[in-house]
Parts: sequence; C-alpha cells; structure tokens
Amino acid sequence: MTSSGTYSFAPSNGELVLSAFERIRLRLPSLRQEHFRTARQEMNFMQASMSNLQPNLWKVETGAISLVQGTPTYDITARTVMILDAYLTLNNGATNQTDRILIPVSRSEYASYATKFTHGPPTIYWFDRLISPTLTTWPVADGNGPYVINYYACVQTQDASLTSGQTPDIPYLWIDAYVAGLAHRLARVYAPDLEQMRKQDAQDAWNIAAEQNTEYVPMKIQPSIGRYYP
Repeated sequence: MTSSGTYSFAPSNGELVLSAFERIRLRLPSLRQEHFRTARQEMNFMQASMSNLQPNLWKVETGAISLVQGTPTYDITARTVMILDAYLTLNNGATNQTDRILIPVSRSEYASYATKFTHGPPTIYWFDRLISPTLTTWPVADGNGPYVINYYACVQTQDASLTSGQTPDIPYLWIDAYVAGLAHRLARVYAPDLEQMRKQDAQDAWNIAAEQNTEYVPMKIQPSIGRYYP
C-alpha cells in the first residue's frame, strides 16, 4: 500500500459548509442562496464563541509597546482577546538585553493602588478589556529606560467568507471540530430535530481538539517562601 505523500488537505470555507449541511441531511441540490448566507453568518458567530473559549494557541501573536516616561496607559490592537504573558525588556535587541516578567492585576487591584503615578521600572500591568483595549503599567515608566513591554496575546480569528475559495483561519487539528460546531448551529435553523445529536457531536469534537491545544511542558508549583529566610 502506498500513501499519498502529501499534507495539503485544506478544505475551503465553502467545502466545510457543504459538509456541515450534509451532517444535518441537507444535500447540495436542495441548498439555496439563503442557506449559504446563514452559513456564513453562523461561521462568524461560532468564531466569536471560539474566541471566548481561550486560549486558542494558533491565534497567539507577539506584540511590543515602547514605554514613554510618565505615561501609564497604552492602546492595544482591538483584535486582542487576552494577554497570556508580558515581560519588561531593557536594552531591547542588544546583546545585553534583560527581561523581567510582569504580573497581571485586576481592575479592582489596580484601583486600590494609592500612588498610581509612582515612577520606576514597571512590575505589573492591568489589561482593560474594552472595545478598544488598553494596557496600564505600574509603576509608571521612569527616565532610566528605554523600556519595552513584550507580550504574547490571543487575537481574534479572521473573518469567514465563502468567496474566492477562502479557507478558515484554523489549523488542521481543528477542522472536524469546526465542521461539527457549524453543523450544530445550522441544525438550530434547518433541522431542529437533529440539534441535540449535532450538539453532542460538536462537544465531543471540541473536547478532542481542545485536549491537544496545549503546550506539553512540565508544570511546576512553587510557594513563594523567600521572605521566611534571611
């Protein structure tokens, strides 16, 4: 037996839509323009839902913010869903570059700080998840920089469209979960008698993909007990 030797299976959005309709027993000859309009809408609704079920590792991007002395708050691209890690960099890009992890805090914790404009090397940040999100540092950058905050962020999935053979903004391992989720959503509209069946299928496919959507590294739990020792 000879295998294909290729790794190019990348169905278009249109092909995924047809597969989802087949799972709810609607075949191509019965599909009309309204079916595809609904499918496009549901694909984008589903992607918004997927963005809530973070982290989606295939949508992790890096970003950098050059800090300005005395400026606490900076705009973040609106595509940002959540920040995973951030670190403060001194001598960015030089051979003597040094990095220090920054600790995230909540809105309430930041609000509790009495001296919000204390100057110094930042040690924490507050990510304000607005429609136009911002990142606020504390302490506020002093004149001993330049400082750069580098960060890893999960970002929004690209819009789904059925034109020009476009493919979804997902990796190979998520194709089945994507089709299963879309079939469940389309069943709500066109085949309510199949909705529960398709819901279970979608959940099973999601669980399988999500279990693999992780970094396989050792987990270390270490108490902070340094203050107890001289």
